[in-house]
Amino acid sequence: MADSDITTGRLLLLEYERIKEEQRSRITFRDNTFYATLATMAAVIAAVLQAGGTPSLLLLIPPVSIVLGWTYLMNDVTVSAIGHYIRTELTPRLTAIVADDEAVFGWERAHRADDRRVSRKALQLAIEFMMFVVAPLITLVVYWLNDGPHPGLLAVSVVEAVGVLVLAVQIVLYADWSR
Repeated sequence: MADSDITTGRLLLLEYERIKEEQRSRITFRDNTFYATLATMAAVIAAVLQAGGTPSLLLLIPPVSIVLGWTYLMNDVTVSAIGHYIRTELTPRLTAIVADDEAVFGWERAHRADDRRVSRKALQLAIEFMMFVVAPLITLVVYWLNDGPHPGLLAVSVVEAVGVLVLAVQIVLYADWSR
């Protein structure tokens, strides 16, 4: 391609393609993080049951939930940021180039405008809470209620509970309710 073949429109379309590729990749990674969390929780619970109900093994779930929950959240935030960038930066710039005022990248706005967006986001927030906050807190309560936790492990469990609560706050703060 000669230098004269490079236009602003082509560069913007190329940027759009690349950024959508990154968005798809992050969505896949984010979703796999969710599944990895489920698998890890199932493995730990199976280990507890096979070890004759050793509750201290449950202390593995909160740090895994925190790390994978944070990873999930940061990928979700980046996916939303990419969409925002496309809607607020790329779309107006490309629309200005298009001669007949056609809608550019209409899907980037349309899928956020449906009447059930708020209920979908609320359900997503509830699911994220169940996975990354409620489940690890339940494992901590089960640990605390089982025949006198070891003082050292009790201190670890309290730190884990604080970490889970910090993650809970971050999940709420990063929830994207906007249309």
